[in-house]
Amino acid sequence: MAAEIITVYVETPHQRTINRVVDVLKKGGVIVYPTDTIYGLGADLYNKKAMEKILRIKKQTTTKPLSFILPDLKDISTYANVPDYAYKIMRRVTPGQYTFVLNATKEVPKLLLHKRKTVGIRIPDATFALKIVEELGHPILSTSVPQGDDEGYHTDPIEIAEKYGNEIDLILDAGVMFNNPSTIVSFTDDGPEIIREGAGDIESLNY
Repeated sequence: MAAEIITVYVETPHQRTINRVVDVLKKGGVIVYPTDTIYGLGADLYNKKAMEKILRIKKQTTTKPLSFILPDLKDISTYANVPDYAYKIMRRVTPGQYTFVLNATKEVPKLLLHKRKTVGIRIPDATFALKIVEELGHPILSTSVPQGDDEGYHTDPIEIAEKYGNEIDLILDAGVMFNNPSTIVSFTDDGPEIIREGAGDIESLNY
């Protein structure tokens, strides 16, 4: 069955669209949605079948960590152990184009973890994505849409539909996106470590 495609307005999303997305997620569906960087694959963090489906789409095992989206920093300690210095930095740069790698708590589903027991957390500067999380009531998985053997990321939702339409339940079309992926920074040691330089300004991560 081909994926449903809905055109979205990322800064002023219609509530009925948010409701439709949340309904799909609650039923274990997989979505493609726009963030403040690139299109992401999303699923309910607590739905094992949906998460396994994303791993199949990405042809990925749990040896590589996946990330999820929180609406703000309020509940971050539920999912990760956050050093004081890291919290100060995150408070300064969120919402923003960063993925924070932190040591995970037991609240994080095991399927999301890899051998080092770390997790990636995003608080994007993206009204649409944040409204989905808020309406769902808990985090959603956030990972890039694979382009295949080539390096890079899918930027066009129509191309995503052509390639993955039978594996994805809902595609939220916000047009072609040419952004870079997020900057990845690890807060698992005594200071920040840049894992990947991306859209987020690395100078803002100084402490």
